Amino acid sequence: MATLTGVVGTALLAFATVCLTSGCSTLGYYAQAASGHLDLLQRARPVPELLADAATPPALRERLVLSQQMRDFAVRELKLPDNNSYRRFADLQRSAAVWNVVAAPELSLTLQTWCFPLIGCVGYRGYYERAGADTLATELRQAGLETQVYGVPAYSTLGWSNWVGGDPLLNTFIRWPDAELARLIFHELAHQVAFAADDTMFNESFATAVERIGSRLWLQQQQSAVASAALAEQQRAEARKEDFRLLTQGYRDELAALYRSNLPVAEQRQRKAEVMAALRRDHETLKTTRWGGFAGYDAWIRGANNASFAVLSAYNGWVPAFEKLFESEGRDFTRFYAAVKGLAAMPSAERQARLAAL
Repeated sequence: MATLTGVVGTALLAFATVCLTSGCSTLGYYAQAASGHLDLLQRARPVPELLADAATPPALRERLVLSQQMRDFAVRELKLPDNNSYRRFADLQRSAAVWNVVAAPELSLTLQTWCFPLIGCVGYRGYYERAGADTLATELRQAGLETQVYGVPAYSTLGWSNWVGGDPLLNTFIRWPDAELARLIFHELAHQVAFAADDTMFNESFATAVERIGSRLWLQQQQSAVASAALAEQQRAEARKEDFRLLTQGYRDELAALYRSNLPVAEQRQRKAEVMAALRRDHETLKTTRWGGFAGYDAWIRGANNASFAVLSAYNGWVPAFEKLFESEGRDFTRFYAAVKGLAAMPSAERQARLAAL
């Protein structure tokens, strides 16, 4: 999953002085966000410079060349922004760009939100070091919330950092399979096209729709046996994702109905445990039948709780609506983006109604 944590870091570079003079209670968090983002930017080197450097490992060189082909495709075919983003590379020497913390009450699917200057409120809090994320998660659990900490391979600054080189390619994803690398680049660039403040589901679902549409087109245009195999694998992966989406959506809806009920707390807890047990059984059935033993969702299922269910909804809730909007705009990306920007500019209630109508 991608995230907008970098926007926080970028915005807080400008906000830090205000904090220092006014005594912000969250100064420590703001400081790590700003310094973490600066460190990431300082590590980045232009891709042409790395390609010209004899010390660049051949395997990395190959991936960098491919990434630039995808980047050019994004501009030429997907009409995504033509700017400095993903034209540089940074080795962070760690497994994730940031670690996100999400939280929800024991008997609710409503994410805890945090609000930041300039960008509004989001349903997660990101840290450039795992220890900070784990500390917050512990505090939230002690306060009675269910939490999840997960590593994020990349983030978007919505184009705000283009003046200092843009969002870079990272070691955390550059060696991913071709289809997944394309999906991530297209997803992050989509965040620079349209953004609705305080609406994580809108922002993430739009970017997810663009990555799905774009990666299919990318693979379809590659003329090689490798690309054909990658396209076939992507189709299998998307079928699994759809199975997983339907599985989790069904149980999410069941939990939401349970939490809306007037049942006593003790009974809600018991029913919740039964729902989670049924989820694990149905996942195991899918895994051993339709998925041929695919274990990619095992970790999610093991740690599933209200927070993880809520995050899934945030990233996928409106994807079908955006895909239908793309079709209704004649599969024309320019028209599609204009329509999405129009939705982003609407009041929240009107925007939700328009998406629901799709």
